[in-house]
Amino acid sequence: MTLREYLTSKNFFIQILIAMAIVFVLGYLFMHWLTFTTDHGDEILVPDLRKFSEQQVEEKLDAINLEYVLLDSVDYRKDFPKHTVVEQDPIAGSKVKEGRKIYIKINSSGFSTVRIPNLIEKTYRQAVPTLKALGLEEGKITYKPYLGRDMVLEMHFNGKKLNPGDKVFKSSKIDLVLGDGKVGFEEEVDTTATDPEVPNE
Repeated sequence: MTLREYLTSKNFFIQILIAMAIVFVLGYLFMHWLTFTTDHGDEILVPDLRKFSEQQVEEKLDAINLEYVLLDSVDYRKDFPKHTVVEQDPIAGSKVKEGRKIYIKINSSGFSTVRIPNLIEKTYRQAVPTLKALGLEEGKITYKPYLGRDMVLEMHFNGKKLNPGDKVFKSSKIDLVLGDGKVGFEEEVDTTATDPEVPNE
């Protein structure tokens, strides 16, 4: 039988079909093995751990075969209970593999203190970002006569005048007294008494 006759024979086509079937079966078995070894599709939904204590986090994650790592405590946030989770990674609702570590940050026990910066003679636009960068908030704004408009003249907290370097808690609201750009110039009146004219003798 010549090569051409063999390639067009029924026996050759049967062998091709058998080879294709073997490749298909081997590929199917390989994909199932790969799925099994990588736990493909076996994912766990990350729960929302915010406002959980560290003990509650441990109990919650143990029950679903996840672990946690405490990264650090963050500055006190008044909308979260003390010593509870304020941030987590991955976030709630993410799908992860069994044994995955969830990284958490805990709320500190209270506000830390910061020193009041020297904002005197700074403009309002300079003062507000400086306060926010320190974790402070803008409070009430009042004005009083001063040549420099929107220049900081005084700083107050709860009615008490602050000096640069004074300590306050973070998230405190700092009231600012600003110049209104208007200075009252009163006309000077010449009150010098004039001597009466002495008649010529």
